[in-house]
Amino acid sequence: MLRSNRFVLAAIPAALIAVHAYAAYPAWQADVYYTAGTIVSYQGHDYKALVNQTDYTSTGWNPTNTSLWTDLGVSAGGATPTPTPAPTATPVPTPVATPKPTATPAPTTAPTATPVPTATPTATPAPSSCYAAWDSTKANYNQGDKVTLNGVNYVANWWTSSNPSTNSGPAGSGKDWTVLGNCAGGTPTATPAPTATPVPTATPAPTATPKPTATPVPTATPVPTATPIPTATPVPTATPTPSPTSGKQVGSYFAQWGIYSRGYLVKNIDTQAQAGSLTYINYAFNNIYKQADGTYKCQGQVTATETGATDTGSGGVWQASDGLGGDAFADIQKGFDAASSVDGVADTWNAPVKGNFGQLIKLKKKYPKLKVIMALGGWTWSKWFSAAASTDALRKTLVSSCVDMYLNGNYPVDSSSSTGGTGVLKGLFDGITIDWEYPGVQGVGYNTIDTTNDKHNFTLLMQEFRTQLDAAAKANGVSHYILSAAVGSGSDKFVQTEPAQYAQYMDWIDLMSYDFHGGWETGTTVGAGKVTDFQSNLYKDPASPNVSAGGVMASYNIDDAITGLTAAGFPASKINLGVPFYGRGWTGVAAGSNHGLYMPAPGPTTGNTTTQNGIEEYYVLAGKNAPAFFSSVTQQSWTYDGSNWWSFDTPAVIQAKVSYLKNKGLNGIFSWSLDGDDTSGTLTKAMGTVNQ
Repeated sequence: MLRSNRFVLAAIPAALIAVHAYAAYPAWQADVYYTAGTIVSYQGHDYKALVNQTDYTSTGWNPTNTSLWTDLGVSAGGATPTPTPAPTATPVPTPVATPKPTATPAPTTAPTATPVPTATPTATPAPSSCYAAWDSTKANYNQGDKVTLNGVNYVANWWTSSNPSTNSGPAGSGKDWTVLGNCAGGTPTATPAPTATPVPTATPAPTATPKPTATPVPTATPVPTATPIPTATPVPTATPTPSPTSGKQVGSYFAQWGIYSRGYLVKNIDTQAQAGSLTYINYAFNNIYKQADGTYKCQGQVTATETGATDTGSGGVWQASDGLGGDAFADIQKGFDAASSVDGVADTWNAPVKGNFGQLIKLKKKYPKLKVIMALGGWTWSKWFSAAASTDALRKTLVSSCVDMYLNGNYPVDSSSSTGGTGVLKGLFDGITIDWEYPGVQGVGYNTIDTTNDKHNFTLLMQEFRTQLDAAAKANGVSHYILSAAVGSGSDKFVQTEPAQYAQYMDWIDLMSYDFHGGWETGTTVGAGKVTDFQSNLYKDPASPNVSAGGVMASYNIDDAITGLTAAGFPASKINLGVPFYGRGWTGVAAGSNHGLYMPAPGPTTGNTTTQNGIEEYYVLAGKNAPAFFSSVTQQSWTYDGSNWWSFDTPAVIQAKVSYLKNKGLNGIFSWSLDGDDTSGTLTKAMGTVNQ
């Protein structure tokens, strides 16, 4: 997830390029994805990769100046290794033609981890017994709840408020409800208490997850003919039919640091007409910290800057403090005056909760149905997730501290700001979302990582959160606390997790279906990873060099991501599709035959100085009024002014995604992040049409 603030923060794509090197002892190359254990040759020595990684040209990393490699000594054989062929030629260690997953997006591999409480639902209840009637006004049903609708009994597979008659199926179908059979007569019985979440022992072994490049071309993909034919302006041809489905989730991230240089306040969520379209807000981010006793905890009242924590660190070297920052000043200490406050009332000097937290409390009072979720981690603050999830005792300690602080509301006291205290945050947060970037794959460069055990430990961490969230809900008299996670849409990311196993613990995942391509990819010739391309396209285009080269990069599109996740056993009904409220672009781009599309990308554009080059917010790009074009193949827009080329989502593109998610039965839609929208909330309102 993007994270850029006043403390030196940076954004690297949520779907980092994964391209594998050839066999033993090839020459090391920058911008190539290496898995842990890979051996390369560099400057006469052999080096072994300690973690999964990509040494980007922009970082200046190489085997001699980063701790991600270990020196094995003088190169074997003493000869100069044969240079590794261009990484675009063979980006994946398995043939592209290995079509393990089928084109059917439903989890046909029978992921038995779907949390259906009983294996033989027809045995309970007896056909003649009906349960309490399904209540459309009820906030939600929990896993195991049984209801009756139109003479048919259903059991809830997880937390849901959906209509059983429109979102149900047989056991293992991945729907919110399972049909138990017809009922007749008798007095409806009370809905039984939900049974314990089943342990997914029957889940197919995670190692059997199909290789990412095998993701088939979905049958729903429009048949491409040639290079997409652009129109003068994006025409919302995919406007969804405003009908049947309602109750979809519509969310977005509020960036903690946006109150500084961007001046985007919690109040703007209201004044920019965004709040009315949203069902939830993820608060980005808070950190987790290593304790003196070797445990890891959520820890409040931390305001700490970082000397590096950027794409290159400080002079290419990560600092000891990187990944350990915090901003309690923005969270809870900053006093807002009347003009900056949601309710027009200034914070008093001795209020126990001020800052963004205090403003979110006021926003929730104005919009009672709006949920606020604490997001832990992010690109620069995922340092300790792997270590913290490594044992049962460490997981329990971490989760307990986070639940106590954000859900029980027991935030530490800071005497200098008069903030904090027992229960002061209780009622503010409706759940927790985990943004671990990434299990089993090195992210920013300084994270703890275990390429073998992170895969299952992520599942166990979700299980521990679910267990403690449910206990806290019962203790606090709350019907349910939400548990979600931000998940990378690159198949190289989610293949390192167990979607079929952790699905039962999650209310939903926020699929980071953006950052497929961007300014880190540069070149002066046409080739994979060197040309302008879309950053958040629905479908692949065979005309793209990134697709025609094959490999993992060819699967960087939303439809392949959804197909891959559902084939791996994660229910479509728990996936929120991600939308970027910003664009990615390059400068010095030649026009070519199609307004700069798929042309060499000499370098990233000069973007918003509060983020980094190659990135710009939607409200800025929309105001440039550059000629706009639309690809009917990828369903993505771009602009080109003769030199600067930008890919970003317009309201028309979002409408196409709304239509797509409805057709696929997804849970909803979300964005990164609210401060990128214009003052009229144009993009947020476009997402909100999912409930029309």
